[in-house]
Amino acid sequence: MSQLMASSPAWLAVAAVMASSSARAASEFDCITEPSRIVEIRASVEGLLSQVLVDRGQTVKAGQVVAMLDAGLDQANADLARYKSRMQGAIRSGESRLAYAGVKAHRNEQLHAERLVSAQDRDEAVTERKLAEAQLQELRDNQKTAELEYRRESERLRLRTLRSPINGIVLERQMNVGEFADNKDTRRPIMKIVDIYSLHVETLLPIEAIGKVRPGQMATVYPEAPAGVAFPAQVKVVDSVLDVASGTFGVRLDLANAKLEIPAGVKCRVRIDGLELTRSARAGLAPARPATRRPEKPQ
Repeated sequence: MSQLMASSPAWLAVAAVMASSSARAASEFDCITEPSRIVEIRASVEGLLSQVLVDRGQTVKAGQVVAMLDAGLDQANADLARYKSRMQGAIRSGESRLAYAGVKAHRNEQLHAERLVSAQDRDEAVTERKLAEAQLQELRDNQKTAELEYRRESERLRLRTLRSPINGIVLERQMNVGEFADNKDTRRPIMKIVDIYSLHVETLLPIEAIGKVRPGQMATVYPEAPAGVAFPAQVKVVDSVLDVASGTFGVRLDLANAKLEIPAGVKCRVRIDGLELTRSARAGLAPARPATRRPEKPQ
């Protein structure tokens, strides 16, 4: 009887399907999606929060203002420094003094040539011209210093405005208007922003997969939500150090999520192209699943 079953074409077909299903199961692994970046927004200077412009769940763009510290004193210092950097009265006075000293020195030089003034008078006029030149240069240096001070005060004022460094979603808002933002307190940020437009997919592979997975390799991710849809991903990081206790190593994949179809923190399954393992590699294996369609690319 067993010989008849072994030679039966129908039985051979069933065995082939079972083998194919077993290989497919041995190629899928548990995974989880995570935000590609988590940024804690903190103030680089201390001060009272005067405005918090976003709240939990809101979308923000890179460079968008999300909060502001009280900046009354810094604004006043910046205005004063700007006014000083634009003052022209002292420089114009110095230019007039230099012009007069130059005319006087030239006239005394001519008079001395005609023996109408002494050499001492001529030398005094020349010295006055040189002093006027030095004074004018000092005034110009002072104006340059005032311009640099204005830049410094402007930078201090800029630190009072907090901007998002990334495109993302506000995950948490931990501080409100009127609270004191301490730049030395590392335990409590003003807010957290996450980038979920690109997700990281973290998975563990058994030791048997060493050398069979490389950065750049393509894969297919099956998230729990939305169910029934597959998404392409690409291997970015393959750990070189194994976990001795479990006999596995970590792999990170990049998953584009421009339309925010996939939530971060959702469980998933991943199939890496070209990776086929035997049933003896039990770590992270999954039961067979029916094929799932990939979403159509927009035209």
